[in-house]
Amino acid sequence: MLEVGRKEVIWMSIIDSVRKQIAPIHPEGYVFIAGFGLATLILGSFFGSLGWIGAFATLWCIYFFRDPVRFTPLDDSFVVSPADGVVSSIGFFIPPPELGLGAAPLQRIAIFMSVFDCHVNRAPVSGRITKIAYKPGLFLNADLDKASEDNERNGLVIESAAGRFGIVQIAGLIARRIVCFVHQGETLGVGDRIGLIRFGSRVDVYLPANAVAQVTVGSKAVAGETVIAETRAKAPRRSFKTG
Repeated sequence: MLEVGRKEVIWMSIIDSVRKQIAPIHPEGYVFIAGFGLATLILGSFFGSLGWIGAFATLWCIYFFRDPVRFTPLDDSFVVSPADGVVSSIGFFIPPPELGLGAAPLQRIAIFMSVFDCHVNRAPVSGRITKIAYKPGLFLNADLDKASEDNERNGLVIESAAGRFGIVQIAGLIARRIVCFVHQGETLGVGDRIGLIRFGSRVDVYLPANAVAQVTVGSKAVAGETVIAETRAKAPRRSFKTG
């Protein structure tokens, strides 16, 4: 009896460990996962080995719509990443006119999300949403600079204690839907979920003048966790090396 009980404890421990490694699925993905699953059953029934391709596609879809818990640093001077992915550019650019942030160039940090990154976007700072502006457009490769101007996008302006921030969700080459979870006038906490883009895309963050970038091109960013800029007085600018 003791041996049986010991085995049950071991199996429960293994199951609990596996459960902790599996991120929850965002509800936006349920219909797509069901569609991939149905296609897998049809392919498997009529074309045999093609069912395995459908099974892999279904597993990828489940992985794509994961929505893991994030641990956001609570410091009013921190600007955290709104997206998982790679920092593709840092520089000064004129923000989209529909955001109403003016015609002068602002520092912008662009984060490119591949189809393997988590696509749930999060608020980079705490504050109130003063504007939401959607603009239809093309579906160019989101890693290109001109995607900021030409692609379909959805922009938010967040008024925070440190200034106004522009966050722009940009559709990518195969993305066909930008989902926004928030509304104008809503107050957000840093790290709160603000939207999702399907499938492969980019998020641009336009910073106020007092912000200092704390990442470099090529840095890996994690939404809601990675500090991409600081707004405190005399914030140091970090240097980086590769190795």
